[in-house]
Amino acid sequence: MGLELADLFQEYGADYRKKYADKLLPSHRQAMWAIASCRTERLGGKVFSCKKCEEFQYSYHSCRNRHCPKCQHELTQNWLKVQQALLLNAPYFFLTFTLPAELRNLVRAHQKELYSLLFQASAEATQKLALDPRYIGGQIGLVGVLHTWTRNLIYHPHVHYLAPGGGLNSDGQTWLPSQHGFFLPVSALSKLFRAAFRRGLVKLKLFEQVPSRVWTKKWVVNCKAVADGQAALKYLAPYIHRVAISNRRLLSFDNRGSMETSQITFQYRTSDTGQLKRCTLSLEQFFQRFLQHVLPHAFVKVRYYGFFGASVRRKLAVLQRRLGSQTHPPTEQPSASSQSNADETPSKILCPTCGLPMTFQRRLAPKPCRSP
Repeated sequence: MGLELADLFQEYGADYRKKYADKLLPSHRQAMWAIASCRTERLGGKVFSCKKCEEFQYSYHSCRNRHCPKCQHELTQNWLKVQQALLLNAPYFFLTFTLPAELRNLVRAHQKELYSLLFQASAEATQKLALDPRYIGGQIGLVGVLHTWTRNLIYHPHVHYLAPGGGLNSDGQTWLPSQHGFFLPVSALSKLFRAAFRRGLVKLKLFEQVPSRVWTKKWVVNCKAVADGQAALKYLAPYIHRVAISNRRLLSFDNRGSMETSQITFQYRTSDTGQLKRCTLSLEQFFQRFLQHVLPHAFVKVRYYGFFGASVRRKLAVLQRRLGSQTHPPTEQPSASSQSNADETPSKILCPTCGLPMTFQRRLAPKPCRSP
């Protein structure tokens, strides 16, 4: 087994929590504890045995923390299955709204409020421009996901959206397609986004903390065509349950006895050239970079707007009948309880010696320990 984030938190997590006791957020403490405990005896599990070989296997429970590198692949696949039922038979576009670097410290200090404002301002700007008859002239649908990091873990809050190329007329039935290969002008969208975010800061009484130069520079908004809905979902899916770094990107750990002097090296791929590069940080710096991407407790990082909104899905059903759905009937999203049960009871445990299915022996209670 290679190097894992859990190993680092198990060995040095207590030192980090002690050093930053007054500054560490509860959500950061919880994430550290959960990742370190994932699939260990701390969380309990089950014991399986092979009647032929008398081998025993222990299957420990997952933490199911959304920032854990071990727990996200299955959630991504479940999300994909559900979203396929919402697709329209139309070209799709991928939009990205990025906040200026001058705002990052303020956003980091007020994450819950300003992440929500980032969603609100970007969705409002997009819908407002889409209502202009020169472009679409109707209500659009957006599926958005918050992303806060670059590939080398720098703090970089931005939001991604998937949108079908067109909108719904005010009659609630007529589909208004966008121009071929074009959705909305990003220059105008950037200005509307900046203005909406500014209004939000004023309401939150945070406007005075922003440097004046922010309001004269161009805000970055990108929009690109991503073919049909199936291709669009595959494009967006990795952003949904991705964590700041996966275990496979951790290359080496130079243990020098303390988190201040120990060094960790990970790899990342540059967004401009696609080349693989390496980044080496002290373990303390690495923890800081990772934890700054832990979201506030219960924060909703995937949001739906326009005719994708849960309260107006009937409009989406009308559109699907008119345009044609690209997929099979809706697949129900697994509930928290069903995910938990699936996690606690593996479908098949095979004997490592003979390869035959092993049988359940007994449950393992969680090991008593102090959690945050």
